[in-house]
Amino acid sequence: MDSKPTQRADSGFDSFAAFYPFYLSEHANRTSRRLHVIGTGSLILILAGALISGAWSLLWLLPLVGYGFAWVGHFFFEHNRPATFKHPFYSLMGDFVMFRDVLTRRIPW
Repeated sequence: MDSKPTQRADSGFDSFAAFYPFYLSEHANRTSRRLHVIGTGSLILILAGALISGAWSLLWLLPLVGYGFAWVGHFFFEHNRPATFKHPFYSLMGDFVMFRDVLTRRIPW
């Protein structure tokens, strides 16, 4: 029996391993990937700054920065709908995994 994760008929995914190739296909445009990396990196810096300084008012910036850069990439460069709308948790995981993969040069910047 094939144990390879697959996409379910209802557009769901069996696992993040099955979702991630789809996620990457939705981020084929280099500018879009760059915007995602800038957004995720900024989100990490803002979160770290808020935690270190205790400036909790910075936390409202997290969704604005995280989604703002990504959605500009999707709407203006990819011309597709962000996976966040159908797969919010896998999409969030995908943002951080893609961020890591760009930093480690597994996928091009």
